[in-house]
Amino acid sequence: MSDDPNAAAPLDLLSTPELRERADAVARSRWDFSFYWEIARALPAAQASIGRLEASEAGISKASGVIAEILDEREGDPELQEALRPLYLDYLRKHQH
Repeated sequence: MSDDPNAAAPLDLLSTPELRERADAVARSRWDFSFYWEIARALPAAQASIGRLEASEAGISKASGVIAEILDEREGDPELQEALRPLYLDYLRKHQH
């Protein structure tokens, strides 16, 4: 076995903190925002599954707030807002009652 701490080990044998660190490193190196988005989407259900119902509700509010802050920072950029317009339309068409 190699003494290199970065050597490939069977993933199932790694601790959860080690898995998180490795996944984070890969996502950062690939600029993979979708990984973080998927984690954010899974958090409320994960918190509810371990009995933290209040935390799951707060998580949704917090995530919404973070995204709103990012968009507010860009509010002065009409070109960017227009580029995002199709996403807003698509979302509303899929989910508006």
